[in-house]
Formats: sequence, C-alpha cells, structure tokens
Amino acid sequence: MTSERMGTAQLTTAMMLSGTLGVFVVESGAPPFDVVFFRVLFGALALGGYVAARGWLRDHGFTPRTLGLAVLGGVFIVFNWVLLFQSYENTSISVATVVYHTQPFYVVLLGALLFRERLTAARVGWIGVAFAGLVLVSGVSPADFTGGGAYLTGVDQALLAALLYGLSTLVTKRITGVRPHLIALVQVLVGIPLLLPFADFGAMRGAGWDWGWLAGLGLLHTGVMYVLMYAAYAKLPTAKIAVLAFVYPAVAMVMDWAVYGHHIGPVQALGVPLIVIASLKVTLARKPAAAPAPRTAGRAPEAASRTATPAACEA
Repeated sequence: MTSERMGTAQLTTAMMLSGTLGVFVVESGAPPFDVVFFRVLFGALALGGYVAARGWLRDHGFTPRTLGLAVLGGVFIVFNWVLLFQSYENTSISVATVVYHTQPFYVVLLGALLFRERLTAARVGWIGVAFAGLVLVSGVSPADFTGGGAYLTGVDQALLAALLYGLSTLVTKRITGVRPHLIALVQVLVGIPLLLPFADFGAMRGAGWDWGWLAGLGLLHTGVMYVLMYAAYAKLPTAKIAVLAFVYPAVAMVMDWAVYGHHIGPVQALGVPLIVIASLKVTLARKPAAAPAPRTAGRAPEAASRTATPAACEA
C-alpha cells in the first residue's frame, strides 16, 4: 500500500469515527460540561500514554510563547466542545454538525480581521454562498426569531462553537517546531482544571454503559482519532484532506437517522451541497506561490495547523 493510500485509509477511518461522536455524547446521558470534562480527562490519559511511549516528551520543542499559544487554543477548543454538545440537545446531531461545518469560513474571516490576511472577492462570494446554505440547513423560520426557543439557541450554539474553533485554528497555526500530538495533549490537559468548577459529579453517580460512552469519547474520539489524523496529514495533499473532512458530517447525519430517526427536510437538504462546495472552494483557493518544501513526517506540526486542532475540525 502506498503512503497516500495509507493516509487516505487513516483519515477516512478518523472521520468516520468522528461522525459517531454525537451518538456517544447523547448516549452518555451526562450534561455537556461533564461530557467534555471526562472527554479531556480520558483523552489526556490516551494521548499522554501515546506520546510518552513514543518518547516525544523529551525535546518537546515548546517555548514559553508556543506553550502559551497552545494553552489559549485549548481554552477555545474546550468551550467549543461544550457549545457543540449543547447544540446537539437543542437541535439534532445532523443540524448541529452541518452548521458547525461553517468553521472554514470563520477561519478566513478571522484571519482577515485579526491578521490582515488577504481576502479575495471570490472567497467573499463563496462565504456568501455558504451562509445561504446555512440558512437553508438551519431550518430557522421567522417565528423562531420572534418566539425564541431551544432550537434557535441550538443553532446559535453551533455557530459560536464554529467561531471558537476558528480562533483555535488561527492560534494553532502560529505554533511551529512542536509535534501536533503534544499541542493536542496540552489542550486537553488545559480542559481538566478549566472545566472542574463546572462539572456536576452528582449527576455522574450511574455506572455501566454511561461511563463506557464517556471513556470512548476520550480514548477513541480523542486518543485514537487524533493519532490517525496526524499520521494521515503527513501523507496527504491538502486537497484530499479537505475532501475527506466531509466524511465526518456525512457519517454524523447517517448515524443521527439510523439511531434516533432524525433527518433534515428537503429544503434543509438543499443547503448541504452549498456549504460543501463553498467550503472546498474556500479551503482550496490558490495562495501566493511560495518555495516548495519537502513533505515529511517531520513537518507534522504544520499539518496540525491545516486542520485546526482536531478538537476543532473534527469535533
């Protein structure tokens, strides 16, 4: 098997795994803050064990500046997860996931606003197309704006989660010389003390499968998924990464229908291809030519910036 085929298999597996995340969250039955707390706890154990076994804790490459950036990115990532999981409760896994996939547009807009990155007319146009698709997918009607309600709140939570993801992406892109696994480890470690005051341990007195779902979120959707993604990023071109990223929302929608009977309506479905096409156009837009650099596993930290911290692009 060639390196690119291996990377394709790894990233496809990671995205399919990410698509099952919503089911694990809902089936755990825990409040969103508790879900994220145990996700970062179990995720830290999984990632910490992996990087320790690989010997990457030595010569980690962090400086005070890059460590501070990783911590800040972790704050954004952790609360991004909380908002996304709250959105599942108020809308559905399908709607929340598709709305959440407006992330690339926030990255572009925030980059232009905060760092004066170039924003072309074509990108602005595709962002407009994407938000037209968002209006269709959200299924929000004028009555929702006048009457409020949980559904509109859930859409807003998914949009805010995407915004936090975008902020984390921009922060992470400025970290160089550090393996992405170590950046992810710092980010989940940050979540433990950050969420501890919000965790309701009184709601976690159950046993059995509830804990199994929570452990799965940390071990599978954080540990295994991140390792697969980072291994794939070093092997794949940006175009293929961008396309395969849409396996995640596709699987999430199928799981939401298969497990809970939820599905988006015909009008909402019209918005999905608009968001997909616009996202690919924005992500794969040509950038000013730069001197080519060899693609090797040693460039893994740059791969992290492509994806916006896994918490991020992959929930």
